[in-house]
Amino acid sequence: MHKFKTLAVGIVAVLGLAGCGGTPGTASPSSSQASGGSSGETLIVYTNSNGEGRGEWLTEKAAAAGFKIEIVGVGGADATNKLIAEKNNPIADVAFGLNNMYFEQVKAGGAIEPYTPSWADEVDSELGDKSDDKAYWPLVKQAILLGYNSEKFSADKAPKDWTDLWTKDEFKDRYERVTGLGTATSQLVVASILTRYRDDSGDLGISDEGWSQIEQYFQHGSPAVPKTDLFARIAGGEVDMGQMPSSIIPEREKTFKVNVDVVKPSVGVPFAVEQVAIVKGTDKKEEARKFIDWFGGAEFQGEWAQKFNSMPVNEGAVTKAKPEVVEFVNSLKQQDIDWIFVQENIGAWVEKIELEYMT
Repeated sequence: MHKFKTLAVGIVAVLGLAGCGGTPGTASPSSSQASGGSSGETLIVYTNSNGEGRGEWLTEKAAAAGFKIEIVGVGGADATNKLIAEKNNPIADVAFGLNNMYFEQVKAGGAIEPYTPSWADEVDSELGDKSDDKAYWPLVKQAILLGYNSEKFSADKAPKDWTDLWTKDEFKDRYERVTGLGTATSQLVVASILTRYRDDSGDLGISDEGWSQIEQYFQHGSPAVPKTDLFARIAGGEVDMGQMPSSIIPEREKTFKVNVDVVKPSVGVPFAVEQVAIVKGTDKKEEARKFIDWFGGAEFQGEWAQKFNSMPVNEGAVTKAKPEVVEFVNSLKQQDIDWIFVQENIGAWVEKIELEYMT
């Protein structure tokens, strides 16, 4: 079996939350004792982690636990903007799937409120909101990777880093590049490249060399095709590689009958730690608390890990995750990224890229 398949890599882009309703700033009883929803209210849940059948599966499982939920799926950047724009008249009750960078923006925009879930002592709080008034909590680790067709390139011939794509002739025009920066994955890839070239005296904190790298990324890549999956393009021979969250790879390999391996740059790969929060101003606060307590608990996150090959951060759920997934995650070096610097600049970076390089 192909190495990546054998590892069954799939650090799912989902979130885990737990147990039973608590009060702000106070941990509830153990998530294993959590009760389901009972109010009959429908919770509106914004997420960028509803793909690969997760949204439907979560809705069914929530219903069995006594919750009525309506999933609204939208890209990470778009979900962030939507939550902030609606803060004075919120539509959503719960938001999950957004990473730290996005939730920091949502929190700064006054669109979420503090809450300590029943499973708070089962996760490393440093992976979530580091402030005293914790408004978002960690659920799942997700690696953002550069994957390539291993039937086209052997490991010794494959790219060793993102920068190889536009600096080596054999890879030019053979990788898919994005045509928009509205998703978490795309923004994390850009951030992982730009932060290598930090220069406080440079344009938006980045050196000229850094902006040259981004320009070449767009110049030498094959633009993504609307409504056409990257794996379909790889299977059809249009391209050989591109960006992908680790969680989608096993299913895509099976669906499109291609084998993919991943690049492991010496600087490491960016990780997205997906989070969950209560939307400020919801009139269904108690039901939202109960849902989060159930959702992020070890029991449900263990089920999620088995279903979607996810790598949860809940310690109780990690023991239920597939060993090969845990092994793969532990084999990846995490890139050291200053997320505060990224959060402060990502909006301006995206604007510059869209205006100057994304043609």
